[in-house]
Amino acid sequence: MKRLVPDDADARFIRRVLILLTVAAVVVALVRAADLLILTFGAVLGAVVIRAIADRYAQLGVPKRWSVVSAMLTVLAAIAFLVWLFAVQFGPQVEALVRSIPQLVTRLKAWAQESPVAAKLYDAAEAAFAGSRVARDASGFALGSFELFLNALLLLVGALFMAADPGVYIRGLLLLAPKGNTRDAFADALADVGTTLRLWLRTQLILMTSMGLLVGLGLWIAGVPSPAALGLLAGLSEFIPYVGPTAAMLPALGLAATGGSGALIGCLLVFAGVRIVQTNFLTPFVQSRVISIPPAVTLFAIIGIGFVFGLFGLFFSAALLVVIFTLVRSLYLREVLGEEIDVRPQDSTGTAEPDA
Repeated sequence: MKRLVPDDADARFIRRVLILLTVAAVVVALVRAADLLILTFGAVLGAVVIRAIADRYAQLGVPKRWSVVSAMLTVLAAIAFLVWLFAVQFGPQVEALVRSIPQLVTRLKAWAQESPVAAKLYDAAEAAFAGSRVARDASGFALGSFELFLNALLLLVGALFMAADPGVYIRGLLLLAPKGNTRDAFADALADVGTTLRLWLRTQLILMTSMGLLVGLGLWIAGVPSPAALGLLAGLSEFIPYVGPTAAMLPALGLAATGGSGALIGCLLVFAGVRIVQTNFLTPFVQSRVISIPPAVTLFAIIGIGFVFGLFGLFFSAALLVVIFTLVRSLYLREVLGEEIDVRPQDSTGTAEPDA
């Protein structure tokens, strides 16, 4: 007798329980490895940048192998140049920025105490930030800069390895999908993501450069101290839409407050004017051919990604949103619902960009 052998109904139930436990274990593992996942995504983004630069070198006649090496050297030189700017050229200005942050917080708190409504808003914002993962990560980085350096180094090395031979990783990822139409659909979706990311990064470079130049020039005219460092900070912060420029404005206001009410008003007018120009003219013109995500979706998605993945997630939140948005259009709207959607962005000549 085999009384302990499950019948067909019990076997189906056991399979469902095992599947549910497996899914739960995978979800827990992904949550526990959130920091590693976001660093991996940052490495993929860096590899996309390197391959895009390599393609430009190849168009200039550089051999394929040497074009990748040249692109890697270009990225390393750009990183070294930024480090030199912050550490040497703008060292005193950056130090002044750091010193101004506590003074700005003190001024904001003193101003908020003058109004009961403003005081409640300040206390609520302070409590929300203090309990967020971004705040915990920021304090951790402040106490241990070695962790920040190590994560950045891992990201850079990972990007270099992936850029050297991206086909290996793409083929390995596609092996997880069944053969046939499913694998072909995922291959097309990955090609769409690569093309969209490359064009999005190109537009971000344009927006970051214009933001930095306009803010730096405007603050110099307004008489705000350290306009070059503030302009560079504002340009880099544009990589995180909405959240980044707002955070970059706070130290500028702190330095402007030391120059009197005229510099403070000028600083506010500069940031407001640049934001109006960026939002209504530059951003729609530059991003119209790449991807159009509603502003409210972008804002809440960035906040949500920062809450889940912490400070590093906030750095890559906009790029991650672009990937998610593209995959939804490619896999769900086009492949599942059958919508006639041309996901592949167009370049300036009106033709589709080549696969990444």
